[in-house]
Amino acid sequence: MKYPGQTMQVQAVLVALYFYLICPANIIGLWWAVGSPLVMDPNTICRKSRRLAGKQHNICKNEQEIVREITKGARLALSECQYQFAARHWNCTTARRSFGKILRRDLRETAFVYAITAAGVTYSVTQACSAGSLLQCTCDRNHIRDKSTDGQWAWGGCGDDVDFGYLKSREFMDARKKKRCDITTKIRMHNNEAGRLAVKNYMRRVCKCHGLSGSCTLQTCWRKMPLFRHVGNRLKEKFKGAAKVIISNDGLHVIPEGDTIKKPDVTDLIYSENSPDFCRPSRKAGSLGTKGRICDIYSRGVGGCDVLCCNRGYKKGYVTLRENCKCRFIWCCDVICQECVHNKTIYTCL
Repeated sequence: MKYPGQTMQVQAVLVALYFYLICPANIIGLWWAVGSPLVMDPNTICRKSRRLAGKQHNICKNEQEIVREITKGARLALSECQYQFAARHWNCTTARRSFGKILRRDLRETAFVYAITAAGVTYSVTQACSAGSLLQCTCDRNHIRDKSTDGQWAWGGCGDDVDFGYLKSREFMDARKKKRCDITTKIRMHNNEAGRLAVKNYMRRVCKCHGLSGSCTLQTCWRKMPLFRHVGNRLKEKFKGAAKVIISNDGLHVIPEGDTIKKPDVTDLIYSENSPDFCRPSRKAGSLGTKGRICDIYSRGVGGCDVLCCNRGYKKGYVTLRENCKCRFIWCCDVICQECVHNKTIYTCL
């Protein structure tokens, strides 16, 4: 159930236009623009494929089945983003007046969105390989040839071919890039990679027992991707520790803004702009504010009424819930339930 409430300066324009002209093929976020993952379907993504770069165009033209999995991956990512940010001032809302403006900036929130989407695409393509839904790949049997086990188990079965999913995510999301380009592109390339590695670097071993009476004298094992919720949790921790960066003097690298900040590695998230105040509505910043958001009166942290409502206060209200209750099993084979109606107390931000 869902509850209720949920003048750019000329110089800046010239700078943005300059970077667009020197990097015409590296429009990293274009697939978000021509087919936002909020409403994305395979046709929407590739509708303007003439504007897409290099391998993006090729995938759209020749691998529609991959595009379908990219769509699924983006939806998976959006769902996870909304779960991870449900209690924060910016809650990964799908409202265009917010989401589009967030994506055009290099905020910590944007870093997470790009990372989780790259992870989602990797995940969905890999799953499709294992399920036999793609002609280009199957499951991963390479580890069957690996004999380095402890004798209690052996590689076998059909594992997840994460390398193929990683490759397709990189080809489509990173497109074609030049050696020198703007800081935004470099940041988004970095965060895309961090997202993919949050899947690839955490493959787990899954085993099946063999032996009489379940004695498990031998196990057959294969590699499987982590649960996507665990991927989201890991990237959320990276979001909390994300590093603010600037472009190096030679324009080739991004470096930490301060001398005391640790240089981020490939698995860290990076950003270059401070996040706006999401407490109050701002059309320019893409903030919807938190008025009307449901908060937790018992929490003193993120999601708590004081924090989520930005100390503006909150009000008490009620919502009506309908659910099945007093269910009886009738032999054979029906279940008959009554409908129970009750009110639930909620608190919403002023």
